[in-house]
Amino acid sequence: MMPPSPTGFSGLDCLSTGAMVLDADDRILYVNPAAETLLGVSGALLVGDKVDHVFERSPGLRAAIHTARSEQETVIEYELDVAVGSHPPIRLGCSISPLDTPLHSVLIEIRAVDPHLRIARLEQARLQQEANRDLLRNLAHEIKNPLGGIRGAAQLLEYELPRESLREYTQVIIKESDRLQSLMERLLTPHRMPRFGAVNIHEVLERVRSLILAETPSVTLRRDYDISLPEIHADAEQLIQATLNIARNAVQAIQGQGHGQGALIFKTRVARQITLESRRYRLGMRVEIIDNGPGIPEDIREQIFYPLVSGREGGSGLGLAVAQTLIAQNHGTIDCESRPGHTVFSIFLPLPI
Repeated sequence: MMPPSPTGFSGLDCLSTGAMVLDADDRILYVNPAAETLLGVSGALLVGDKVDHVFERSPGLRAAIHTARSEQETVIEYELDVAVGSHPPIRLGCSISPLDTPLHSVLIEIRAVDPHLRIARLEQARLQQEANRDLLRNLAHEIKNPLGGIRGAAQLLEYELPRESLREYTQVIIKESDRLQSLMERLLTPHRMPRFGAVNIHEVLERVRSLILAETPSVTLRRDYDISLPEIHADAEQLIQATLNIARNAVQAIQGQGHGQGALIFKTRVARQITLESRRYRLGMRVEIIDNGPGIPEDIREQIFYPLVSGREGGSGLGLAVAQTLIAQNHGTIDCESRPGHTVFSIFLPLPI
């Protein structure tokens, strides 16, 4: 039987921030109008229902509620994907606080994530990741020279070995040295300075599309372009390489799931009032690469642009890191949102005023 909605929370009705109250059994006692608007669901449908049922597809929110209860302290999540029932997930900031009255109740405050603040945080993350890449490049320099010595010594040793069977061991040393040398070269590659010129983003995407379809004909690749977008001032080859790295990564994820029809979407739209490299742009461009693969594992979702981080067995973890560097050299930034069956990489670039 559904309990009556309490009247003690009427003071929350006027808040512009969404608010929900849970009882000691994690049933929803109250939902204010702002929360109804954010979630797109009437509070009357939620009151009395268990939070695990309502937010079944929102593990991050349920985990935060559990932590707030067990630790008896406020838990703040700046960005969570929250889905109600079968509705598509939305990105929200949440604050979960234990209450004294009613006993063992919990207050959940939710607010929409400002996309401009998110882009600013992405820019800060990019700067930190660039510092990490510099550290890795310095480390690669230190590894490269002794690695060459190891390979050379293995070759000399191979010439001196009396039996062919023993040379199998030196071949292992040489091949593994070559593999590590290749990895070091990729870490050390000094990306050339961009050669800026007028670039039609759709020509870039069409070039990438033709390469992907040539490499993987089984993949379906749809286009959803805003053909009114003007040319941008950028390096076409760098944008091709960055977009190709992302698209290839998506194809590998789709193929890795081993079932279903793999599909990609290339989408372009105008983005308004965006902040890139600490500079505000009235107009920008958003390029989305969308796939229906298994999604990025949650434990590495925040680190996917770091070098050597990969969700794929045998992956080098350099493709997305290189893509981010190339996009940054063209005064843009890159973002990712992922859940099973739907991953979106978004590239933001400034448009000429």
